[in-house]
Amino acid sequence: MMKKKSWAAAVLIWAAALLLNGIARASQAFAEWYAVSLYPLWVNTLGRLLSPLPFSLAEFLLYAGLILLLFSLVRGVIRLARDRQRRGEILQSALRKLVWITGVLLLVFTLGGGINYQRKIFGELAGLPVEDSSVEELTALCRELAEAVCADADLVSRDAEGRCQPGDSLRAEAVAAMERLGESYHFLAGYYPTPKPVLVSDLLSVQKVTGIYSPFTLEANYNRDIPGYNLPHTLCHELSHLKGFMREDEANFIAWLACSGSDSAEFRYSGNLTAFVYAGNALAGVDAEAYREIRALLPESVVTDLDYNNWFWSQFDGPVAEAANQINNTYLMANSQEDGTRSYGRVVDLLLAYRRSQEQP
Repeated sequence: MMKKKSWAAAVLIWAAALLLNGIARASQAFAEWYAVSLYPLWVNTLGRLLSPLPFSLAEFLLYAGLILLLFSLVRGVIRLARDRQRRGEILQSALRKLVWITGVLLLVFTLGGGINYQRKIFGELAGLPVEDSSVEELTALCRELAEAVCADADLVSRDAEGRCQPGDSLRAEAVAAMERLGESYHFLAGYYPTPKPVLVSDLLSVQKVTGIYSPFTLEANYNRDIPGYNLPHTLCHELSHLKGFMREDEANFIAWLACSGSDSAEFRYSGNLTAFVYAGNALAGVDAEAYREIRALLPESVVTDLDYNNWFWSQFDGPVAEAANQINNTYLMANSQEDGTRSYGRVVDLLLAYRRSQEQP
C-alpha cells in the first residue's frame, strides 16, 4: 500500500509541474500573474533567508547531490550483486526514487523560474517596442556607448596590469544599482538578495559561463574568476532573474540599465563596455569600416580590458565549452527562446529601442 501511495504522489508531482508549464505556455496572462503575484513570495522568503549565507547553497547542493548519486549507484550495484532474488524489487525502488527526485526538481524549477519564461517581455512592459533599425542608428548607438566608456575609463580602479578591478563593495553596489533601477521601473522594485560567488568557478569558466541563476535556491551566482570589467554587469544580469525576467537578452539589457545609472564608475564602465561589445559585433557585421573607426576611439586602457577578456575565454576553447553551449542552446529553446543562445545578441534591439525612446520629445 505504501508503495502505491508513493507512486501516486510521484505521479501527482509530475502532473502538477507539467500542468503549470502547460498553462503558462497557453496563457501569457497566467504567467504574468504568477511572475508578479506569486513568484515574489519565494524571493522574499527563501531568497531572503539564504541571502546572508557567505556561500552559494546551490553550489553546495550540487556537490552534495553528485556525491549522493555516486554513493547510491555504488550501493545499488552492490545490493544487486548480493541479493539476486530481489533484483526486481531493488530496481523498482530505484526507479521510484528517480521519478520522485526528478519530479520534485521539475516542480521546483517550474515555480522558481520556469513559468516566468512565458511572461510578458520586458520591452512590452517598459514601453520599448523593438523595431527594424538602420545602420545609421546602430552606428550612432555604438559611438555613444564608446564615448560613455571613454568617459569612465580613467575613473575605474585597475590592478597592476592596468585591468579594471572592481572593489570589495561590488556585491552591495549591484543590489543598490538594481534597487535604484526599481525606482524607474516598478516591476523591478523590491527585495534583491546578495549575489554569491561560485567557489569552484573553474566549473563555470570551462563552460564559458559568467554567472548562473539557481531557481532551486533563488540565488544569483557568478563566476568570480572572469575579467573584472565583466563582473558588475554579470551580477546585475543574474539579479534581474530574481524579478522574473528569465530571457537572456532582457537580462542583459536590464543589467545595462542598472549599471549605466549607477553612481559607481566601475558599474557604468562595465555596463557600457559590455553593451558596446554587443552593439559593436552587430555593427561589424553590417559596416566593418564604421566599426573600426569607432573602435579606434577607445583608449589603451579599454583595449587592455578587451584583450584580456579575449585571452581569458580563449583558454577554454574546446569540446567542453562547445558541449555546454549546445546544452544551453537546447535549454533556452525549450523555454520559448526560439533563437537559443543567439538571443544574447538581441539585447542590441532593446538598446536601440531605448535610444529611440530617449530621442522622442
